Amino acid sequence: MQNGQSRIVFLSVPESLRGRLAALSDAEGQEGHGECGHSHEDGESPGAFAIDPSVPIPVELPPGETSLDFDKLSWEMIVAGMLRVIAEGEAGSDDTDYYRRFVLSVKPDIMAEFTETAILHAKNGNFGLAKEILTILLGLFPNAPELLLNLALVLEDRAAALERAGREEEAEAENERAHEIYREISGLDPPFPNGLFNAGFFYLKRQGFSKAKECFSAYLPVADNPSKKEKARAIIREISSRSLDDEIFREAYDFIRLGEEQKGMERIRDFLERHPAVWNGWFILGWALRRLGRWEDGAASFRKAAELGGGNSDTRNELAICLMEMGDYASARKELELALREEPENTKIISNLGVLALKRGESDEAAGFFRTVLEIEPDDPIAKRYLGG
Repeated sequence: MQNGQSRIVFLSVPESLRGRLAALSDAEGQEGHGECGHSHEDGESPGAFAIDPSVPIPVELPPGETSLDFDKLSWEMIVAGMLRVIAEGEAGSDDTDYYRRFVLSVKPDIMAEFTETAILHAKNGNFGLAKEILTILLGLFPNAPELLLNLALVLEDRAAALERAGREEEAEAENERAHEIYREISGLDPPFPNGLFNAGFFYLKRQGFSKAKECFSAYLPVADNPSKKEKARAIIREISSRSLDDEIFREAYDFIRLGEEQKGMERIRDFLERHPAVWNGWFILGWALRRLGRWEDGAASFRKAAELGGGNSDTRNELAICLMEMGDYASARKELELALREEPENTKIISNLGVLALKRGESDEAAGFFRTVLEIEPDDPIAKRYLGG
């Protein structure tokens, strides 16, 4: 039987596979495959796992093939098929558990091996494959804290790449998935210290200061790293001293993020009346004004944010957009160059340099910027559009 959607073929257990896994281990050793013969984390040796001839064996077909060539049947295809079934929930719960035990008997070191592979793919920008591998592992090890955290970090990295490319809606979807995972991590019992610490930074980056403070506070009593513990304490003090955990701030951010800039401005102005020296508030106000096309007011807010200590790459990039629309190209170029020094591979900044060059009539220079964007983000839609790709 074949499942066409995921290239899975289910086979009746052949006579040669019946019996105990020890026999399979011997056969595999002759072919030079796999890792049978080791014991896995449950203490169950491979020989303790018995093949059940009533359960069909799933096999994943190689790409481009529609039928199984039995001469090419390998352990890799069987394990891949079982992992796919586990991840996609294509079998009943009893069969899924059976496949899980089967895979762990054949590849007892699969968590370490596949996790390393996923991290390598993520570092190389292959986020889709990294997510797929980690999702498969979570089918084998449900709710494993380390796997949940690694998946959340991959989603964060993917979201950051999308944001740099100006694909904000897609980035938001990835961040929302990461948010759900961090919520799961935050509720683990016993607590997972590293997960709580990273969750705090996730919310910090998304202006969720109240939630960040909550995560860092939960981390302190279970902290397993002195330097991280001190960092968490410092962030909590900073959030509290600047009143960034004020719910009005979060409401303003959420309104603007969801396209309700007027409501967001009302809320952030309320915040600034009480906390006029907090640069984050001026940045949020500038963000709303920029989205509404109020370039001069937006520029003034971003300048105020920078004056109060928020002169980071995001502030400078946003200020540059306002300056470009105001026709102040020289100042816009200066801000973008300062921003690029801080983040040399931020494609959003490089792309804006390209847009600025076009506005100044420097088409060759603009093309160079957009080509650089595509070297970093080959699928960047803005760069492709300007280059006619």
